[in-house]
Amino acid sequence: MMAHRPAETPWADLQPEADPDADWSLPGWLYTDAEYHDVEVARVLRPSWQIVCHVSDMPTPGDYHTLDYLGESVIAVRGDDGQVRAFANVCRHRAMRLVEGPAGCAKKLVCPYHAWAYELDGRLTGVPMRGHYPALDMQQMGLVPVGVEIWNGFVFVRLEDNGGPSVAEMMAPYTPEIAPYHFEDLRAIAPLRTRTRAVNWKNVGDNYSDNLHIPVAHAGLTRLFGKSYAIEAQPYVDKMSGYLADRPSADPWERLYQTHLPPAPHLPDSHQKLWLYYKLWPNMALDIYPDQVDFMQWLPLSPTTSLLREMTFAMPDARRAMKVVRYANWRINRTVNAEDTWLIERVQQGMASQSYQAGPIGRSEVCLRSFARKIRERIPEARLHRAPPAGWSKKPRPIAPP
Repeated sequence: MMAHRPAETPWADLQPEADPDADWSLPGWLYTDAEYHDVEVARVLRPSWQIVCHVSDMPTPGDYHTLDYLGESVIAVRGDDGQVRAFANVCRHRAMRLVEGPAGCAKKLVCPYHAWAYELDGRLTGVPMRGHYPALDMQQMGLVPVGVEIWNGFVFVRLEDNGGPSVAEMMAPYTPEIAPYHFEDLRAIAPLRTRTRAVNWKNVGDNYSDNLHIPVAHAGLTRLFGKSYAIEAQPYVDKMSGYLADRPSADPWERLYQTHLPPAPHLPDSHQKLWLYYKLWPNMALDIYPDQVDFMQWLPLSPTTSLLREMTFAMPDARRAMKVVRYANWRINRTVNAEDTWLIERVQQGMASQSYQAGPIGRSEVCLRSFARKIRERIPEARLHRAPPAGWSKKPRPIAPP
C-alpha cells in the first residue's frame, strides 16, 4: 500500500503537530452517545456544506430540488433571473412545508396551508386577508435564506456560516487534477438513490478513507488496482486513487470493464485508467471514473443510524461500449458497497462495547488522523476515551484568550 503524508497547508491550526492525541483514534463513545451527537450536529454538521444536485437538474426558472437533513428541509430553486438560491422550506406564517418531494417546478412557492405566496427569490408577495395581520411586515417576512455555493456545476448548501472554507477552497489542492472532467457539462444518468444504514455517520466516512482494509476486505479492488492504490490528506479533503491493472481480472465484470472501457475523448492519457476518490469534509465523497462521476453523502439520522444519498453523473455519450462499462462499474461497486456495509455495521456494534475505548492509529493512516484532528479541534471532549458525566455539553465553554 502506498501512503503519503499530508501536504503543507495555509491553515496553521490544522497542522498534524497541533494534535497531541494524533496517535489515537476517535473513541467509541463518539459513535453512540446522544448528547455528543447533538454537539456534533451543532458544531460540525450544521456549518458544513452539503450537495443538493447539479445545475443541469434545474435548467429553467422555477425548477427546484430539496434536501432534508438534521431536522431541516432546504429548497434550492432557480429564479426568474437564472440565479440559483436556497431557502428554508418553511412558510413564515405557521411553519408549513412549502414543497414536498425531492424535486419539482413552480412559478411561485405557495404554501398549501394558508396560500401565502413567495417569489422564486424568496420575497413574500401574497397573503390572503393581509389586513388581518397588524404585525405583518411583508419585506421582513420573506423566506429564510440558506447559504448556497455553485462549485463546478454542483449546487451546495449549508445551514450556518461559521467562517469555514468554501467548497472551492476545500477542493483547491486538486483543481488542476479534476479540471479535465468538465464537471459543468455532466448530466445525471441515474435517479437519486438513498439507503439507510445502522451506523454512525462517522463510521461511513472512516471506512471510506481507510486504506488498510482494501487488500484485506476488497478482493475486487485489489485485483483492479494491484499495488497502485494510494492515499493522501489535505486540510479539508482526502484523496484515494488507483490505476486499472493491465492484467485481466478473473472476475467477469471487472474483466469486462478493463477490456471494454472506451477512450474518454475529454481526458488526457494520464486519466484514462485512473480511478479517483475524494472525501470532502465532513461527510461527502466524490468518486471520479473515466466513464462517470458519483457523489455520495452520509447524513446522520440518529447517533447510530445514517442515510446514504447517492447521485451519478456522466458526460453525454451514446456509445454502446460506454453504456456497457457503466453497467459493469455499477456491478463492481455494488459488491464493494456490500463488503463495506458488512464491515461498518460490525464496527458500529464494536463501538458500543464497554471493552473498547480508543485504538491506536498508524502513521500511514493519514486520512483518519486528519479527520480525528478536526473533530477534536471543534469538540475538545472528543479527546476523552470515556464519555464524561451526562450534562457536560450544558456547561459554559471556556473563553479562548485573545
